[in-house]
Amino acid sequence: MNAAEPRPPFAGVPGFAQLGPRFFTRLAPTPLPSPRLVSVSASAAGLLGWDADAATQRSFIETFAGNHVPEWADPLASVYSGHQFGVWAGQLGDGRAIRLAEARTASGPWEIQLKGAGMTPYSRMADGRAVLRSSIREYLCSEAMQALGVPTTRALCIIGSDAPVRRETIETASVVTRLAPSFIRFGHFEHFAAREDLGSLRQLADFVIDRFMPECRDDKQPYQALLREVALRTADLMARWQAVGFCHGVMNTDNMSILGLTIDYGPFGFLDAFDANHICNHSDSQGRYAYSQQPQVAFWNLHCLAQALMPLWREGDGKADAETGKAATDAAVEAARAALDPFRERYGAAFFQQYRDKLGLRPTGGPDADDEPLLTDLFQLMHAQRVDYTLFWRNLARISCADGSQDAPVRDLFLDRAAWDAWAEAYRARLRAENSVDAVRAVAMLAVNPKYVLRNHLAETAIQRARENDFSEVDRLLAVLSRPFDEQPEAEGYAALPPDWAAGLEVSCSS
Repeated sequence: MNAAEPRPPFAGVPGFAQLGPRFFTRLAPTPLPSPRLVSVSASAAGLLGWDADAATQRSFIETFAGNHVPEWADPLASVYSGHQFGVWAGQLGDGRAIRLAEARTASGPWEIQLKGAGMTPYSRMADGRAVLRSSIREYLCSEAMQALGVPTTRALCIIGSDAPVRRETIETASVVTRLAPSFIRFGHFEHFAAREDLGSLRQLADFVIDRFMPECRDDKQPYQALLREVALRTADLMARWQAVGFCHGVMNTDNMSILGLTIDYGPFGFLDAFDANHICNHSDSQGRYAYSQQPQVAFWNLHCLAQALMPLWREGDGKADAETGKAATDAAVEAARAALDPFRERYGAAFFQQYRDKLGLRPTGGPDADDEPLLTDLFQLMHAQRVDYTLFWRNLARISCADGSQDAPVRDLFLDRAAWDAWAEAYRARLRAENSVDAVRAVAMLAVNPKYVLRNHLAETAIQRARENDFSEVDRLLAVLSRPFDEQPEAEGYAALPPDWAAGLEVSCSS
């Protein structure tokens, strides 16, 4: 970019790069032949102080294709390790992502990362490329989750090319530019703990605390405070995922953000027909990352993070004698447990608050204050009836607490109408107990129950058109998903039940 063109504010500041070469490898992206703009998010561009029109400039396309390294960039790929599907995988790292630079804005730092920018030392025999299909899915879902109020990495743009890339079939290459305050993962800490590199482990923890969680520094045990803060952020994230019906699909520790962000959109999906045990990832043959398992998997991953951090607060080195070593280990484990224990309480509180909001309920302080039985009965009913998750919550907002005269839109989602009637009467009784006002409750419920989510068939339609060099559906879908709670009469089709062919769609780790 030349001086007349937009550039990231204060780009080139050290940020992650200040940690030193043990944490990354500096390298330039691999050029992408004949790049073209697929789409740009005006919302994400605004984070960098840009207007979306900047994306029409040729230098923008060349930069975010990886073809031109501007003077403000400091490209590098980071190293990390992790557990994949519950098994220690050893060294991993940015196999196809290259951090281009870091920007400083009024809202804080934003790392700018090119995903699909070519091979790195951590590619593990892969080609380092991303395909148009997966880039469109990540781009759209990153921005959709932001609009839904779910903590997430962001996506600035997609740059496409006709360059062939082999997956299950031959596809075309693309680069999606991702933004995040940091892309540090649980796996970064696991990497240095596994190598018994205590100096680097401490340096990384200090960086995260000083940059993102300075309140932890005031704690008597700052590293335990760091673990506790990550646990609380992760608990909040899980509650948000469950509430919007989002399935991540590959919750490996290297895909868990230390900041509690949704990161690495691969084989994800939103629930259509409600199935508590839904598995969105075709590669997940054991169902480890099923929808219902996500909170427990997050807690398991936090234990891996705790194991990595424990050396930072272990008292004694365990070498003086066996008794001293055991005492130090026991104390470290107890400290880790104390830091992780708040996860369960925080998740439970956040989960029930999310669903009380979705149901339009407020605590009464009386015998109806415990809404767990009502919610449990609802989940069981929705699971048995395979009710469309998003449509159910949206339509529920418009029923009356007086009688079933306005139930039809939601009642018709159930094959067993009598079962719905029984639950609905219990729900209405609960609403009447708090003197709920239909019109007021409806406004509140419509503000938290989205009408539009990125269903797989919507993404697939955009992908198919993009393969024909028609990117209009990507932009159209992005616009709809940026206002998920609004009525958009011109976009009613995006809120409809999925077509029959959608049942045959599969996403896997190659997605």
